[in-house]
Amino acid sequence: MSDIKQVGVCGAGAMGSGIAQVAAQAGHTVVVYDVFAPSRERSREQIAKGLGQLAKRGKLSEDEATAILARLSWTDDVSALAGCDLVIEAIIEDLTVKQALFGQLEEQLRPDAIIASNTSSLPIARLARSLLEPGRFVGMHFFNPATAMKLVEVVSGPATAPAVAEAIADLARAWGKVAVPVADVPGFIVNRVARPFYAEAFRCLQQQGAQAAVIDQLFRAGAGFRMGPLELTDLIGQDVNFAVARSVYESYFGQTRFTPQLVQSALVDANWLGRKTGRGIYDYADGAAVPTPVPVEAAELASVPAKPEGALPRADKLDIGGVLVRFSRGRTARAESAEAGRPVALLDWFDAASASAAAFAASDEAAAAVAASVLHSWGLAPYCVADRPGLIVLRTLAQIANAAGDAVLEGVSDEAGIDNALRFGANYPFGPIAWGRQMGAGLLVQVLAAMAAETGQPMYNPSEYWMTKA
Repeated sequence: MSDIKQVGVCGAGAMGSGIAQVAAQAGHTVVVYDVFAPSRERSREQIAKGLGQLAKRGKLSEDEATAILARLSWTDDVSALAGCDLVIEAIIEDLTVKQALFGQLEEQLRPDAIIASNTSSLPIARLARSLLEPGRFVGMHFFNPATAMKLVEVVSGPATAPAVAEAIADLARAWGKVAVPVADVPGFIVNRVARPFYAEAFRCLQQQGAQAAVIDQLFRAGAGFRMGPLELTDLIGQDVNFAVARSVYESYFGQTRFTPQLVQSALVDANWLGRKTGRGIYDYADGAAVPTPVPVEAAELASVPAKPEGALPRADKLDIGGVLVRFSRGRTARAESAEAGRPVALLDWFDAASASAAAFAASDEAAAAVAASVLHSWGLAPYCVADRPGLIVLRTLAQIANAAGDAVLEGVSDEAGIDNALRFGANYPFGPIAWGRQMGAGLLVQVLAAMAAETGQPMYNPSEYWMTKA
């Protein structure tokens, strides 16, 4: 079963073509099946172009690129897949259409051939329900573009034979991918655990916590993400991202950690879907002004303690001219000030090893001036944001860690699998479990409990996973 030589790919779209190219580059003979001639032609052109670019960059020789392309063939006849050891389905996300295809495949394939689905949202159990031999069926979820993204979620349904899942995981690793075994749950790992990354950004926008450009800047320049959450939804497509948010929310019967956001719903209603329609969170029309986040002005301070080392929010309190400056613990500056009996400024989380920007909120103008000066003295562009529990970056990362803890607790995957999934499937600079451990479970639970108390929202209640670690 593990001796997979010939691979079939159903669907000649961008994802199917990417998977086909990966398999061919790994030395397999690949048959791409699609009933639409224009799709087959575009697929051939896409793969030839991709191989040509690799050759130009010196990643392949011209002869190697030619040999890889020669291992690929395209067909509109499903019987051409009969000799395949593995067939990967990458067609439209429609249960009925997929099940009809699987029925056709079972008529053609050997009993020991594996059928895999690249579905990102449909349960493997439901897809396999109509199969005569569901034990050979498995999820093999690639991320776009498949030629570049490392993660493959290997999803076992209730009937999936362990040997089948193991063979697919081994194959994905042989293809240079990071294979993560995943239980058959809605959203698998990435589309489940990453929901707060987007939801918290839209919630902040709706509550006027900060402008969109500032939110994105804080994640890029403060936390080390390649893209901010709002600009990323414009790239993905607001309709696609919102559909996933609704699907996950509904699949978990309204669990509040996954609540979709009205601001994003309004964008979809207006057909402001992002880059593909020319307008989303940002305006992509020719000549449109690019929003530039503007940090606040800050005066130099005569004496400021050194910037904390590493990527941890320190518990240290800075007393500067009667103002208490500290990292957020999930409360508002107003609440901290009332307890301390003096002005308080709270700093949002930032990666002290790499950040060039950070946010703060303050109980009054004097405290705000001090916080801006402290960040400026540490070489960080200071951004003043609304006084919200947990601010922006900390609130988001804590909630992602919360969702990751839930996933571990529910057996979706183990800690390493979840961290690898977010790092290699969503390009996070760190895994959420590793981040929570660096924070310290005790501090993370304190932050989450404070956010739940001050917002009145139970979705921030600490996961039982982190409670047991505190």
